[in-house]
Amino acid sequence: QVRLVESGGGLVQAGGSLRLSCTVSGIAFSIATLGWYRQAPGKERELVAGISAWDLTNYHDSVKGRFAVSRDNAKNSLYLQMNSLKPEDTAVYYCNSAPTPRFVTWGRGTQVTVSS
Repeated sequence: QVRLVESGGGLVQAGGSLRLSCTVSGIAFSIATLGWYRQAPGKERELVAGISAWDLTNYHDSVKGRFAVSRDNAKNSLYLQMNSLKPEDTAVYYCNSAPTPRFVTWGRGTQVTVSS
């Protein structure tokens, strides 16, 4: 059974930084393509960053140059370094497989709130 546990969110002022973490269990982590998704109030969930098993990354246009996704296969962990945060980055952030979220049970997510 796949289990996803996100952490690291919080309240930060615009221009600040946060580092999110996601621990994944129940899969062959090292060969999985994974991603970070976010869902803002009243909006659909969107993929913001993905990373392949070979560390190839891709980003939503809105976060390019500000966010960096990484992984540690030894720790079954996925990370998202978020810099130069903007109020429009406010959302609940989740991890799942990418580019299609195939893990049926999502984690609880971690709330990121950016104040102006």
